[in-house]
Amino acid sequence: MSIHENLLGGPPPTHLPDDPGPRELLAKGTSPAEVAARYPASSLAWAQLADDAFERGAAVESYAYARTGYHRGLDALRRNGWKGHGPIPWEHEPNRGFLRALHALARAAGTIGEQEEYARCTQFLKDSSETAAQTLG
Repeated sequence: MSIHENLLGGPPPTHLPDDPGPRELLAKGTSPAEVAARYPASSLAWAQLADDAFERGAAVESYAYARTGYHRGLDALRRNGWKGHGPIPWEHEPNRGFLRALHALARAAGTIGEQEEYARCTQFLKDSSETAAQTLG
């Protein structure tokens, strides 16, 4: 039996295709803004921009970056068979950009007082990947 086998009969896990370009540029120290400009569909670049803004205390800016990464990720998930629910495993590295953007969106929403969105995004993260929720805090 596969460790990813769904015994409850729900949708299978969604695994986004690998897009190493943004990940490699970020790892080399390229600015996230430059990476996002070069790869605007990359949730990972937008998530990094959101994290950097949040660390600077710019919660509204973080929210905007995170929302962009979140929506880019939703588009990618849908293109890859996701039907609006089901596992999006953190263990599959290409999924991490979306999951990080979702976490950043929840964090920024909570900071600016958007409690309904904070609760919705926090639950969505847990439902998508309990590992991501635990790893990202």
